[in-house]
Amino acid sequence: MDIEILRQAGLTNNESLVYKALLELGPSLAGQISRRIGLHRRTVYDTTEMLIKKGLVGYIVKNNRRLFEASSPNVFLDIIKEKESQINSILPEMLTYYQKTKEKQETNFYKGKAGLKTVFEDQIETGEEILVLGASPLAYEILQFYFKWFDKKRKENKIKTKIIFTRTPEKMQIPLSEIKYLPQKYSSPLAVNIYGDKVAIILWSRENPIAIVIKNKEISDGYRKYFELMWRISSRK
Repeated sequence: MDIEILRQAGLTNNESLVYKALLELGPSLAGQISRRIGLHRRTVYDTTEMLIKKGLVGYIVKNNRRLFEASSPNVFLDIIKEKESQINSILPEMLTYYQKTKEKQETNFYKGKAGLKTVFEDQIETGEEILVLGASPLAYEILQFYFKWFDKKRKENKIKTKIIFTRTPEKMQIPLSEIKYLPQKYSSPLAVNIYGDKVAIILWSRENPIAIVIKNKEISDGYRKYFELMWRISSRK
């Protein structure tokens, strides 16, 4: 079992190790857990206390010693539902603030994979045709599984795309798309996505991908004309 998933669900590294050990061992003393995962016994006690507060671990006292036991993994679903409920309770207020400031923001910078996902989700939200100039196969490596979801949402929303590649990723099916190509010598990790009145300039770097999103109709119209020129001189193969 990959403890990275447990960390993404909100557990610390030590909490993930202890919970995984209890699932595998069954009811256990702190010393047994300590030997299993290589953490000091005091650390195991502190960690189990945190897991007990989260409802993920319980215990019984046997011979004046605590015997710890993992709660059902279904508890994670309850935790997620509770967090969702908490967010939903303040979501209207947050959206009010967001809408008030959204129109004032002309340029935004995004870093890392999570930041890039925000940019692509904005393209879905905009709901208009997406033009991609200099699409990089690196995108499908850096966000390996994300584009399956992105293309599914794009298809559901009937958002078409035109893409200019130097080469397409192997075995890649891109729905609602027209694709053309530039010679390989023009390949670059830099891509430009044009949608609505926005332009996203994306550097597909494995170490530190970044994106700059400019919201300006004149700039987006200018890039759109440049895209049309490149589209005319690009080839279908």
